Amino acid sequence: MSAVRLWRRTIASIRQDQSASVSERLRQFFGAAVIIGVAALAAGCVSRPVGDFGRADPSFSHDVMMPTIGNSLAKGHHEPVSNFNQTDQEKEMHNRVWRFLVAPHAKDWFYDVAVELQRTRITGETDLRFAIDRYYTWLKRADYGSSRTRYSTVGRHIQADIDTIPTTFISICQVQEVDRQRGVAEDGLSGLEPDVRRDVAARRAENDMHINWFVRALDYRYQSYDYALNHLLVETPHEQSLAVDDALGQMKVYLDRATRGDFCSGQGLIIGSQQAEIPSRYGSRNYGVEHVDLK
Repeated sequence: MSAVRLWRRTIASIRQDQSASVSERLRQFFGAAVIIGVAALAAGCVSRPVGDFGRADPSFSHDVMMPTIGNSLAKGHHEPVSNFNQTDQEKEMHNRVWRFLVAPHAKDWFYDVAVELQRTRITGETDLRFAIDRYYTWLKRADYGSSRTRYSTVGRHIQADIDTIPTTFISICQVQEVDRQRGVAEDGLSGLEPDVRRDVAARRAENDMHINWFVRALDYRYQSYDYALNHLLVETPHEQSLAVDDALGQMKVYLDRATRGDFCSGQGLIIGSQQAEIPSRYGSRNYGVEHVDLK
């Protein structure tokens, strides 16, 4: 029996049990969620399915079952859990941020299973313990016909990140504005129930946690690319390293803004302008490898 059919059958059975109290039904519901969730994990379907262009595919397990389990666990740990529906802006932010939480182009670089368990709140912030050498390890083991191709690969991955960072910043800024508007409405309206005010605070905390995770993920990507480039310079030095270093410098401008929480400012969005100072690891801009400063 599939997880979807088992879930629906279990919920129908709980609803039909008229003799059970509300608390008992909740206990049965949570117990069923845990059992089915464990069965799904054991079946090896933890990593979120991915479709075209690295976008997440809809999935009952990942969109309904696992979040339900995670929210129940979060409430049990007295973490903020809002009952509000997501706004369009919040959905957009989650979709754009998710692209930075995973790396389908480099298998298991991002601990795909750990990321999905964290996203659905079944576990805590496990990304705090991610090791930055995993990307280089994957890159080193990849079977390339030329050692120069590894530099091209890193450059493409960095550029793909740079291309999607600005729109991710915009989506985060829009969510921050939604939270501000909620706060204004909450302060200006009387007669709101305490639960509504708790939901306002909980949703702001949830959004802040997701934004902070994005910042950490962006930093992890940058640190991983930087580690890989440094080690490639020692292992297989080539002139292509200079272009990768330039791209990494561009990414650092965005990382600095994200670290400051500056998602809404238009300053520095155009990389290469006079506002964006991009430091280099090289002492010389000559494209001869013999002039590269490896310090």
